Amino acid sequence: MLGNLNGWHLLILLAVILLLFGAAKLPALAKSVGQSARVFRGEMKAMKEDDAQSTDGTAASTAVDPAATATTPPKPADSAEPKP
Repeated sequence: MLGNLNGWHLLILLAVILLLFGAAKLPALAKSVGQSARVFRGEMKAMKEDDAQSTDGTAASTAVDPAATATTPPKPADSAEPKP
């Protein structure tokens, strides 16, 4: 998508951003972008850790003897409706 941008395009883009936001607001804008990127990376890391834990959890549950679980009858579903 951005593969067709060369140095001149990026320079013009930077000039437009400078004109839109002004030189005084650029440091605050860069700080907020950096904080957003940091939060995003932290959330991605947490999601990867959750996936790794859930993968480990399913591996542990598959280690159970399948014959033992196949012979147990299924439990009746609990209904949210009150019983008379």
